[in-house]
Amino acid sequence: MRTSRLEAFSDGVLAIIITIMVLELHTPEAPTWSALGDSANGLLTYLLSFVYVGIYWSNHHHMFQLTERVTGTVLWANLHLLFWLSLYPFTTSWMDEHFARIPVLVYGVNLLMAAIAYYLLQLSIIRAEGDSSLLKQAVGRDVKGRISPVIYLLGIGGAFLSPWISIVLFTAVAVMWLVPDTRLERFVIDQQGR
Repeated sequence: MRTSRLEAFSDGVLAIIITIMVLELHTPEAPTWSALGDSANGLLTYLLSFVYVGIYWSNHHHMFQLTERVTGTVLWANLHLLFWLSLYPFTTSWMDEHFARIPVLVYGVNLLMAAIAYYLLQLSIIRAEGDSSLLKQAVGRDVKGRISPVIYLLGIGGAFLSPWISIVLFTAVAVMWLVPDTRLERFVIDQQGR
């Protein structure tokens, strides 16, 4: 099976996720700067989750540029990733409404599970394509992919001390991934030049 249907479906789901998140934003109660300031927490949690969805969308795009075969396992692994990403609006909204230990901890678990799902999708593609997998060659040691879950776990644990510790750690991971994975980009460019 070609990757185009899987990519189109995934793009649609991610667009819906972003739409749901933005609809969860509440407009200020009054037309004043202070009312806008009261909405700042919601805007910042939305921004963090928007960046995460953007990171997954960008890396998903690069990953499927290097994917030649889609199997049933790859389809289900992709759905598994989309499931965890589809929970972002819920966990983002809860964290926005109650910036407290449990909502921030649950948000961190959501981030961790999406990272694990992405890794499983990557593995399923590599297994489907075998030793000649372009993705396997491009990913290499995947240092960022190995560090991210550790930081998520630290952030989840940090929620017991302060929700702000968690947010700082979750933001650090997002900043680390903001630039698309250059290994994949370089590999795609090299393959197109051949």
